[in-house]
Amino acid sequence: MSLEGETAPEFALESTSGGEVSLEDTLDSGPTVVLVNRGHWCSFCAEQLATFSRVFEDLRFNDGVDVLPVVTSELPKLVEMRDRFDYDFQLLADPDGEVAERYSGTEETSHGLTGVAGTYVVDTDGVVRYEQVADRPDDRTYGNWVRYFIRNDFEDPFGE
Repeated sequence: MSLEGETAPEFALESTSGGEVSLEDTLDSGPTVVLVNRGHWCSFCAEQLATFSRVFEDLRFNDGVDVLPVVTSELPKLVEMRDRFDYDFQLLADPDGEVAERYSGTEETSHGLTGVAGTYVVDTDGVVRYEQVADRPDDRTYGNWVRYFIRNDFEDPFGE
């Protein structure tokens, strides 16, 4: 089931900065990018998050965009991941996969329950304007493309 064009499922999760972060709160300042990631151990997830970290400050300052990486790992592992890769944003812990399940889904892997990788751009009205669910672990939407998508009024910047 696709979420594109639908109201994004609301959530509030514990953040690596301490406290809870909710989707609703981030939409007050601008669009929000929700990234569902498989776990702290996933190198493809780390690579995708690095591309968003490189554009995060530009998106936040110029467009009011927030980035919410939802990762199906325990909070201490996410703090280690954030610090190891020096991300410019916080990671949100979804160890039971409850939020991931409402977005891209979950699956059992050799690492236990993981989220299926997904990228969602949610506008300030809470509507999903872009959805990409990974067919393979390396199938990801990267930060720079999302930056152009948002600045092109939620249209494919390359007309594809």
